Amino acid sequence: MQFQQLAYFLTVAETRHFTRAAEVSRVAQPSLSKQIRNLEEDLGAPLFSRARGNITLTPAGEVLLPLAQRIITDMQTARREIEELAGMRRGRVRLGATPSLCGGLLADALAGFHGSFPGVELQIDEGGSRDLIRALSKGELDLALIILPLHSSDPVFVTTPLLRESLVVVSSANLPPPSEHVSMRITELRDRSLVMFRAGYDLREATLQACRAAGFEPRLAVEGGEMDAVLRFVEAGLGIAVVPSMVLKNRPGLRGTPLILPRLLRTVALAHRKDVEPSHAAKAFRRHLMNHISGLTRDELGADLEVIAAPED
Repeated sequence: MQFQQLAYFLTVAETRHFTRAAEVSRVAQPSLSKQIRNLEEDLGAPLFSRARGNITLTPAGEVLLPLAQRIITDMQTARREIEELAGMRRGRVRLGATPSLCGGLLADALAGFHGSFPGVELQIDEGGSRDLIRALSKGELDLALIILPLHSSDPVFVTTPLLRESLVVVSSANLPPPSEHVSMRITELRDRSLVMFRAGYDLREATLQACRAAGFEPRLAVEGGEMDAVLRFVEAGLGIAVVPSMVLKNRPGLRGTPLILPRLLRTVALAHRKDVEPSHAAKAFRRHLMNHISGLTRDELGADLEVIAAPED
């Protein structure tokens, strides 16, 4: 099994077309097809079904796909690390984060890191926690700010809890408050129109599970949105939503009402794959982020956030 064969395999798997894969790889189509056949012979199983020109992955191809993605990504990381040590490049950090963190605490941390390491390339992948875990497992990210607990253990992740945050009910400031009290019980969401996140967001599962544990199925006015869309829909009066308190900063059109009984909490953690040593640049960002968060004051955090991370040397 050769590195180039795996690269050709991934390109065919992505394009589902041998000629197009050869064009993308800048190699003659017969040469690419020969390398794929050699790989199949080496593995002892066909990787693609070629019936009537319709290229699909066989069961063996489905098994190889995530493994090949990890191998290619790890090779690219190794090359970058060696080039960094040789002084050819300053490095790269591929960081995943949830939208609430991207729009809140992360911006200042990134600005501080960029000021200290202007030559390090920063790539940010914004998405739901479950999406980020999948990307991290495939080797598409170096680090990810995810929500605990994890729902996958393959590959095993190293996680460092950073923050604990209370979730609140967000509603339009132009409409009457969702409760006559200063706080709400989860049962008060019964028969209320909710704006719901798309699948892949931990907030979606947290809200649904809390409602079902209280004995009712929530009524969804609209679902499938990203963070900005959900907040905008709430602001427009489509319904209410359960969100982290930090997303309300600089949004005067929204109102946050604390949730009690149960009090919904979530823990933000920094994760990386246990089987892959983070790059020098990723380690430097980890230290910077830990120290940045540990140094935040109560005024900067707000009443609903608690730091649980220790500074790093």
